[in-house]
Amino acid sequence: MSAPQNIALIGATGFIGSALLQEALARGHHVTALVTRPERLPAQPRLRAVKADVTETAALADALHGHDAVLSAFSGHAQGDVRGYYLQGVRSILAAVRTSRVPRLLMVGGAGSLEVAPGVQVLDSPDFPAQWRASAEGARDALNLLRTETGLDWTMLSPAALIEPGARTGSFRLGGDQLVVDAAGVSRISVQDYAVAMLDELERPAHSRRRFTLGY
Repeated sequence: MSAPQNIALIGATGFIGSALLQEALARGHHVTALVTRPERLPAQPRLRAVKADVTETAALADALHGHDAVLSAFSGHAQGDVRGYYLQGVRSILAAVRTSRVPRLLMVGGAGSLEVAPGVQVLDSPDFPAQWRASAEGARDALNLLRTETGLDWTMLSPAALIEPGARTGSFRLGGDQLVVDAAGVSRISVQDYAVAMLDELERPAHSRRRFTLGY
């Protein structure tokens, strides 16, 4: 096991953020959970909950200062303008990480920007679920923004097309910009195994300034 790190986790009460929080604590890391409602987080050893708004850049930078890494599970699902809010939040997070001089940023991405054929992304499919399109487009915007970033040591982990509660197996395959599918052509991962892969990347960096993905 690697030495414990001081992690700032943005969005620690969300679907993926909750799994990242539990995996990080289980591995012995110290976590500052930056959330809109700290009271929703039960007290746990090595966990500190802090109220934060990702759009308030200066305050966010102050909260990030002194950490070894930032894990961002930020999303704009609850907003009216999901895509616009997503991009606004990501820009603020990037600015705050730069200001705070935290050495690493690991960001939850989306599956929509993964390729299913050369030059064809999941988002290009005519049957892509309408309710997830704005969020997927926001995540793709965030990836494109990261790819222009020259100063930060960033990594984005895109999940499989289907991410849901399940077993923590620790057994999955990693990929780059192409959707990972199983023998039946299905792309899926449990949120618990997604968290395993993200914390593995935190402890043993292998995708600096790159996006990667995973699936069974």
